[in-house]
Order: sequence, then C-alpha cells, then structure tokens
Amino acid sequence: MNHPLTTVQTLLQDVEYLLLAALFVLSLSTVCFYLFSIQAATQFFRPKRSQSSAFQPPVTILKPVCGLDENTYENLASFCQQDYPNYQIIFGTQNPSDPCIAIVKQLIEDFPKQEIQLVISHRTIGINPKVNNLYNIALKAQHEILALADSDVWVDPNYLNQVVQPLSDPTVGVVTCLYRSRSHNPISAFEALSISTEFLPGVLVARKLEGMAFAFGATIVLRQSVLNEIGGFNAIANYIGDDFQLGYLPAQAGYQVVLSDYIVDHVLSTATIPQLLQHQTRWFRGNRFARLFGYLGLIFTYGTVSSLLLVVIAPSLIAWITLALTWTVRYVAAWFIGVHCLRDTIAKRLLLFVPLRDCLSFCLWCYSFFGNTIEWRGQRLQLTTGGAIVSQASIQARKRPSS
Repeated sequence: MNHPLTTVQTLLQDVEYLLLAALFVLSLSTVCFYLFSIQAATQFFRPKRSQSSAFQPPVTILKPVCGLDENTYENLASFCQQDYPNYQIIFGTQNPSDPCIAIVKQLIEDFPKQEIQLVISHRTIGINPKVNNLYNIALKAQHEILALADSDVWVDPNYLNQVVQPLSDPTVGVVTCLYRSRSHNPISAFEALSISTEFLPGVLVARKLEGMAFAFGATIVLRQSVLNEIGGFNAIANYIGDDFQLGYLPAQAGYQVVLSDYIVDHVLSTATIPQLLQHQTRWFRGNRFARLFGYLGLIFTYGTVSSLLLVVIAPSLIAWITLALTWTVRYVAAWFIGVHCLRDTIAKRLLLFVPLRDCLSFCLWCYSFFGNTIEWRGQRLQLTTGGAIVSQASIQARKRPSS
C-alpha cells in the first residue's frame, strides 16, 4: 500500500510533467503558426499583375463621426481628394453639438467641387451608436456601391479606385482592407504594436485556411443590394462587432469577401493605460463572443509566454532551446509581416517589445473569460451569443418588480 505522501508527490510530479508537456506543445504550435503566417503573407503580398481601372462605378462614401480624433481634418480631407470620377461623401452624427460638425463644414467650404453632405439625426434602430449613425446617413446615399470607413483613417488619392475593383466580379459581396496604425504617444504605440505583428498575421492565416468571412471598419465596400439582402443595418444594430458582421453575414449568404491589397492608415489615439486596457478588453471579449472557437485557438499563438513559463518552471537545455526557437521565429514573423510587408513604422520602432506586448495580450485573453460586460462610449453593455449586445440599464429595468 502506497503511503499517502508518496501518492501526493507522484500526483504532483504527473501534473508538473503534463504542464511542461503542454507548454512545450504550445510553444512549438506557435512556431508552426508564425511560420505559416510568413508563408501566407508572402502569398498575399506577392506582386500582382496591374489591374485595369476601367471599373469606376459611382460610389457613396459613408463617414460616421463622433468627436475629434488625432488629425481629424487631415483624415477626413483625404477622402475628399480621391482621384475618382463620381462619388459623394456623407458625414453623419447623432449629436448636434458634436465638435466634428465644424470640421465637416470646413471641408464643405474647402472642397466646393466635391459632393459632401452632413446628416445630423437622433434616429436610433438599436444599441450600437455607430450603426445608428450609418443607418441615418445611408438614407441619403445616391449610389448602389457604398464605401464605409471609420473617421480615424487616412488614405491616398488612389484608395477608392483600388478598393472598388474586386466588385467588378458580381460574386464578390464585400471588399475590406488591412490597416496599419499611426500614433502620437507611447501608450497608443504600444497598443498598435499588436495590430501588425499579432492580429494581422492571424488574419492572413485565417484567410488562407478558411477564406475571408469578416471585415474591418477601416474599409468596407459593398453593394446596397447585398446590404439589403442581409437585412440592412437593422440586422447588425445590436452587435458590438458591426464590421465583423458586415463581412460575416454576406459570406453566409454566399458572397465572396475579398481582402484588398490596399493598406489603410489608422490613427490610434489611446492616451492612458486605463483607456488601453478598456479598449483591448472590449476587443477581446467582443471577439470571444463573435467567434468562440477561433478565439479559443489563440492559445496556440502565445508561444512567447508558454516558452518563457517553460524556462521559469524547468530551466533545462531543452527549455532554453525551445524559448530561443520560439522567440526567434516570433521576431522574424513580426519583422517580415509588420515591418517588411506592411511597412508599419511602429512595428519597426518597437520590434524588441513584441514579447512584452504578447504577454499583455495573453493576460487580456485570459481575463476576457471572466465576465461578459464591456464599457463603450459611456455605456455598460452585456455581450450575448454571437456578439450581440444588451444595455445593462435595460437589463436592470427588466429585473425591477412592476408596481
């Protein structure tokens, strides 16, 4: 008969062995993931034959605005300077006191030859304020093709001509774009580091393995007929990831979602650590509810963390070799995709901090499982299945006993 203490020691040894084995497997899985991301990026960024620009249908650009971002005038003005024959721009806000209204009026004055409209409307169709805004301004759209773009992005004059080209194929329902960030302070730069070195490599891998079934708010180009087929903006008015849904729902309806080779510049204005944590928590939890299985799979991409834990728990030669291999491949992938392919100046400047940024992402990934609420534009919202949102205020109201 085994002594109880011996049994406990044996059990602890078995647990430690399983933990070390798991950390080793997770580290190697990350090596495989980032090697594959390099291959996926090589394929995506491979020089392509020049496309014909003969396809130039009239386009309506929808620009929801809310407050001021970094370089607001420059960002919005870049959409007024497109080298494109026929397009209108509709800006919109729900707040008649929004400081961005003055910027839009200045744009109307500065670009008199460009068709620019401003819509101010309180009309709401759901909880998501951005979708409410889009719904209101889309009512003024004159053209079949819509281009949705967040207010904090900057583009060059060839942007519109380039992003509409895939729609010459009638089977294509949505076109979206990768993006790289600009920042004006260390906090936003540290947040932005993960976009080109962590998030976008994952996008390229998903595109190669599964195809595109999602979109990004930096740019979404689609036909009004496709939007109507999926239920219009009403169908996504109660979702946190409205951009994700505008790719996912058309894909479910049988349309292709194309990732354009145009790279949008996104201005990130996070100024404090609490803002960074709040923004990232919202992003992580939103993705967890929108794509649970894909989100769980992120555990296989945090090899910088698992290899470090392996060395801390059992600092053997194999552990150190695993760490060296994992971190080397991680750095190579971050440099190749972030610096070489995307030409992201933040990734180039902060490349050495990639493992530290991975550690923060891993902590936030773990934290995202402990709760289903987020803070967004002064509202506390509860996430439900598929990424739908419910106002905490409405939940509390339903719980109050009727008088």
